[in-house]
Amino acid sequence: MRTLRDLTLIGLAGILALPATAAQPEKATMKAVVLHSYGGPEVTKLEEVPRPEPKEDEILIRVVAASVNPVDVAIRKGYLAELIGNKFPLIIGMDAAGIVEKAGPKVTRFKAGDAVFAFFTLASQGGYAEFVIAKASEAALKPKQVTYAQAAAVGAAGSTAWQALIETAKLSSGQTVLIHGGSGGVGHLAIQIAKARGAKVIATGSTVNQVFLKQMGADVAIDYTKTKFEEVAKDVDVVLDSVGRDTLERTYGVMKKGGIIVSIVDEPAQAELDAHGIRGVALRSSPKADTQGELARLMEAKKLIPVVSQTFPLADFSKALDQIATRHTRGKIVLQVAAEPRS
Repeated sequence: MRTLRDLTLIGLAGILALPATAAQPEKATMKAVVLHSYGGPEVTKLEEVPRPEPKEDEILIRVVAASVNPVDVAIRKGYLAELIGNKFPLIIGMDAAGIVEKAGPKVTRFKAGDAVFAFFTLASQGGYAEFVIAKASEAALKPKQVTYAQAAAVGAAGSTAWQALIETAKLSSGQTVLIHGGSGGVGHLAIQIAKARGAKVIATGSTVNQVFLKQMGADVAIDYTKTKFEEVAKDVDVVLDSVGRDTLERTYGVMKKGGIIVSIVDEPAQAELDAHGIRGVALRSSPKADTQGELARLMEAKKLIPVVSQTFPLADFSKALDQIATRHTRGKIVLQVAAEPRS
């Protein structure tokens, strides 16, 4: 016969041996490229981290593809530390495309299963991951005729081109625009946006990119290794500068009075602007639902086709960053985080 002590011990053993399902469920995780401090390539690692949960006005995106941008290298090196601070660990990546996994209760524009692309703020970037959070205002529905890789490529670069040419410079039909670095991520999209607007486009690029510039729609392609652009470009209404330095210094003289230079890499010199009777703006683009919507409409109309020249698996993110750091990438580089879903 079992004593009270025996029964007590058996009861305790039963409690201690409760099945694992009765314990708290393990938090979902994901693979992500994490920045632990500012520095060289060694400070970024592919790690298993907790999967984020969307707030009431956010969506959780299962990432299919993430874009690689020069700003990602700048962030890693600490060049934007004043804006970002020391919020480590930090997942890098400014834009991505994927499928909505979950939508917060206040989100009305998107639902689970929607194909979307998004551009994130510096405060909440994180596209180099299997999942990412975005505000509903930072995303748009992916056009059916473009791949996830193409959609990922257009978020930040396309927003920069649109906000520079359309929102800032107010580019209109019949005007002449000079695009420095026309074969790059921003440049090749800017050419197409300007042509869709009805502008005449002059674009600079290296010898190997002359045909590409024409394919994107440039009316005049200038090989900067052989010809000074100021010998060809005259009375320009709008300049989009993605090169800076000496190129920007030589640009003031090709402008039409009242024209505008929008630089995404440098600060135009006010003295030179005043001397030539022109305006100048240093632009840092930001996520806007309206901008994303305009880009989506252009893609749907086949007037904007993002060119993805290279793709890398997420595990090879360091190779992608090395390539983008050369600043000689044609079109865009994309991380293929997951296989493209079948439509």
